[in-house]
Amino acid sequence: MMKKRDITIGKIAGTHGNRGMLKLIPITDFPERFLEMKTITLERDGKQEIYSITEASPYRRFILIRLAEVPDMTAAEGLKGSLVKAAREELIDLPEDSFYIFDIVGLQVFTPGGSHAGEIEDVIQTGANDVYVVKRVNGPPVLVPALKKVIREVNIKEGRMVVDYPELEGSG
Repeated sequence: MMKKRDITIGKIAGTHGNRGMLKLIPITDFPERFLEMKTITLERDGKQEIYSITEASPYRRFILIRLAEVPDMTAAEGLKGSLVKAAREELIDLPEDSFYIFDIVGLQVFTPGGSHAGEIEDVIQTGANDVYVVKRVNGPPVLVPALKKVIREVNIKEGRMVVDYPELEGSG
């Protein structure tokens, strides 16, 4: 049995031309990865299938791909809406002190003094720096800038983050 791939890195938006080419929308910080891949895992209706990539090229905001198992436009139409999945070990390694959003969401937030302040509910990408939405134990959510001087520790394995941010003090 194939190991389930659970991280979405793209979506099939539709077909391109009439020879079975697919338009893929990359949902990744590394869209160039699709140009190197030999196989692709597509998920449709909860079922995952592996396809062989015979051709891939950038096109506007898409990646155009041709799959060995998709001979024509009719077959390609059936894949529209499929999610492109990757296993965790297939992800591109990030630089030190960089994290995938899905690793950050759900982390428990603590103050430097050890008080539980809440949980990361969402990550807002602003362009300059990310902003973490912390759902507090008591009170409304707090927006915390993802800056080195604020985020003191991130421990994905233990599911915790230490945040030095005045608005979180005394919320636990």
